[in-house]
Amino acid sequence: VQLQAFGGGLVQAGGSLTLSCAASGRTPSNYHMGWFRQAPGKEREFVAAISLTGRHTLYADSVKGRSTISRDNNKNTVWLQMNSLKTEDTAVYYCAADWSRSLVPTTKKNEYDYWGQGTKVTVSS
Repeated sequence: VQLQAFGGGLVQAGGSLTLSCAASGRTPSNYHMGWFRQAPGKEREFVAAISLTGRHTLYADSVKGRSTISRDNNKNTVWLQMNSLKTEDTAVYYCAADWSRSLVPTTKKNEYDYWGQGTKVTVSS
């Protein structure tokens, strides 16, 4: 599976941004999808995930209530809508795919099999 994330940019605190992840290759709809982020000097951390059917979603506490992950398997695309952005949301955001027989996605980055190249989000104060 090949993944391409885009939609990042510069946004003011309090603003909104929607990231997209386009998937291609081996039946992307068979994969749980996740978003992770990595700020300068920090480890890559989980942001949100969605099951292959879209029925189950998970969010990190830091973005819960401010973000929505969604997918359209007909378009092989996953989105991460982020609202009320904070300066601490500044990071490079990565989408990832996890082939799993589990009904629910995982928050563990080591369990994701494929990664996109990342898109940078900068939130200014």
